[in-house]
Amino acid sequence: MKGANRTGTIARRPSQNAGRSDASDPVSELTTNRLSVYLRCLNAIHMAGVRTVSSRALAEQFDLNAAQIRKDLAYFGEFGVRGVGYYVEELRRHLRQILGLDRHVNIAIIGAGNLGLALADYPGFREDGFSIAALFDTKRDKIGQRSRAGVPIHDIKDFRRIVRREHIRIAAIAVPADSAQAVVNTVVGAGVKAVLNFSPGTLKVPGDVKLKSVDLTVSLESLSFFLAQGQEDE
Repeated sequence: MKGANRTGTIARRPSQNAGRSDASDPVSELTTNRLSVYLRCLNAIHMAGVRTVSSRALAEQFDLNAAQIRKDLAYFGEFGVRGVGYYVEELRRHLRQILGLDRHVNIAIIGAGNLGLALADYPGFREDGFSIAALFDTKRDKIGQRSRAGVPIHDIKDFRRIVRREHIRIAAIAVPADSAQAVVNTVVGAGVKAVLNFSPGTLKVPGDVKLKSVDLTVSLESLSFFLAQGQEDE
């Protein structure tokens, strides 16, 4: 493995901000998605008591590509130790830093329906450093209530104030399609720069806002297509 220094510790290329690439050379979304997968795999072997791992062993165990692992990690620094591989705990720490998971990130969910409430109560977010700080809705019978996990439901009219108070960094949109763009406009107007959208359809945001959409219907239709093609072959 590359990157061993004379003391045998994990070496990284010098940078002004460790854990981040050169701002002039942007990281693709596919790369960040793979980093998240690597972190999940490292978490699993860390729980199993593994202290060091090679890219080859990591790839074989989790059906990954060893060359791709090395290439992705080399973009951010030299983390391996020749003859040893990667120190699992150290690499986990660096990946969490690269992905911004070394600090808590507060999230607001707009839409306190079945999906919004399910998202608010999902315990896995907290384990990864994400905290659902608030829910928002327009229905009076929901405002002032709490989810089962205790997340308060606020009036969407108070969104800007609560974003400032709770230091909200990410907003998740779980409202009907005909309301989604208006909600996104409210989110952007409050200064939130990252949006996770669960509503169907296409939404518009300014260039300095990152929008990711999860369209469950499209995913189901893709699976339905797969099944339909299989039936044609029978």
